[in-house]
Amino acid sequence: MRGGKKLLSRVVWFCAVLLCVLVAQTAYPQQYKKRYLDKYEDLSVRLMNETGIPASVILGVAMLESAMGTSRNAKLLHNHFGIVGRNSLAKKHATYRSKYKEYPTDSASYTHFVKLVTKKRWFSQLKGNTEYPLWLKHMNHTGYSTAGTEWIRRVTNLIKRYKLYKLDAQMDVAIKQT
Repeated sequence: MRGGKKLLSRVVWFCAVLLCVLVAQTAYPQQYKKRYLDKYEDLSVRLMNETGIPASVILGVAMLESAMGTSRNAKLLHNHFGIVGRNSLAKKHATYRSKYKEYPTDSASYTHFVKLVTKKRWFSQLKGNTEYPLWLKHMNHTGYSTAGTEWIRRVTNLIKRYKLYKLDAQMDVAIKQT
């Protein structure tokens, strides 16, 4: 009987440890998502008020393209938008190679992204418009992503899941009227 109690005790401890591991694994992704939103929400709103591009679009695209800041490109190159360009990984003798542009800071990546969007022919028609599906549709049609409608669906899901559209309500009235 003594061996049965010992086995039961070990099973209980194993289950307790397993439960702790599972809870930690589900809590961690929520933490880094919240940290990402907390870190870049204000920057997205500021850029929205400077350019007229909805913060939901800025942040939604960044969340998808950088895997919420966990991708190698986001970590090593500060590239949160999957923008192709030069980087200095080869000069640093890094084992990782990438075709994506390197930025000095994360905010430089965000700033460059909105600058690229403001140069699109359709930008003046949408400036100040908070309808994120229209923005995503235009970005998709001008080749921002090779994934097409799947890209639109994934960004839209992020915007809805994290209620990023609420940020767009903070757009300055002056931007909307121009």
